[in-house]
Amino acid sequence: MPSNKSVSDAPIVQFTNCRILRDHQLQREDLWVREGKILNPEKLFFDEKGSADVQLDCKDSIIAPGFIDVQINGGFGVDFSLATDDFKSGIDLVSQKILSHGVTSFCPTLVTSPPSVYHQVLPQISVRNGGGHGAGILGAHLEGPFISKEKKGAHPEHCLRTFEAGAFQDLLATYGSLDCVQIVTLAPEMKRSSEVIRELTRRGICVSLGHSVANLSQAEEAVQHGATFITHLFNAMLPFHHRDPGIVGLLTSDKIPAGRRVFYGMISDGIHTNPAALRIAHRAHPKGLVLVTDAMAGMGLAPGRHTLGQQVVEIDGLNTYIAGTKTLSGSVATMDTCVRHFQEATGCSAETALEAASLHPAQLLGIEHKKGTLNYDSDADFLMLNDSLYVQATYIAGEEVWRQDVSGM
Repeated sequence: MPSNKSVSDAPIVQFTNCRILRDHQLQREDLWVREGKILNPEKLFFDEKGSADVQLDCKDSIIAPGFIDVQINGGFGVDFSLATDDFKSGIDLVSQKILSHGVTSFCPTLVTSPPSVYHQVLPQISVRNGGGHGAGILGAHLEGPFISKEKKGAHPEHCLRTFEAGAFQDLLATYGSLDCVQIVTLAPEMKRSSEVIRELTRRGICVSLGHSVANLSQAEEAVQHGATFITHLFNAMLPFHHRDPGIVGLLTSDKIPAGRRVFYGMISDGIHTNPAALRIAHRAHPKGLVLVTDAMAGMGLAPGRHTLGQQVVEIDGLNTYIAGTKTLSGSVATMDTCVRHFQEATGCSAETALEAASLHPAQLLGIEHKKGTLNYDSDADFLMLNDSLYVQATYIAGEEVWRQDVSGM
């Protein structure tokens, strides 16, 4: 076959002496990158007669896909549910800082807010690629306000809404626009929720079930209409009961449409979910588990009072409460911490823990052809980690965007 080296003169980088997470296994092979994509070395050798321009010794690191956080409310003093004049600089700050946690893409999440907040904030969120400036933005996650009063958690009750006649128009009027929206969390037991779920799904928006008192049959009906995700399993939903397991029962339901997988978020911070509950969920439905931080403005800050949308919250260690109560409100955990805690709590393999924060969220959002794996032609968003799963370096589109500052590394 003729050489087509002329196809691209962009430099080819070969990462050597590493173990790559590919096909659910850590494989001892090199990673080849060109123009922000992962290359197939066989095609490079045989079709293009090409070779590496740069070789990088990874010193026996693990190379895994970048983490994808589909539920993050803010961090470092920035609250995505507050309409501020400098909202864009706030989202830029968070996207820059979470590179050190291994997050290469995320869904900025808004908790239940007044319509005026959605109308001001959503136009300022735009889908964008990651890079040296920070992690990529995949679209917003709107958690509420169409949720259950009984299971509102840290969401302000006066902002909660129900679906009236013309339910989808009601939702549009509340949010103002769905242009940048990737996920909507709602309570499926609400009247007229089925038509909303169908319309959101038709528009390519992921519907998540959460903050809900739904029974199992209501949850199954929602999935049959297109819902594919459960927002922070076990939290803000009816507890598991053997006669009606509620939303939790979706993990082993036999009424999921053929070819469909239900995913579920878990806040693996050691606070929101007891390790035993984490193990039960993982053993029941391992391929659906998606690690999320549910991090809020106080992540990365000292203990004390911070905000979560319209509420004041208090941070005490890893515990976060609505001020003056014992109601849990978001987390201050980082994604890399959640990955390590998940592995420790479940005894799962490193591969399984890493895929829960990369492959599974990518599959949930239908972007696994370009994110969440290290397959050929996918985006070269990846991490170097040590055997204890501490992030040593973060790469987006093949470029180093963060490295642990340790001399001699």
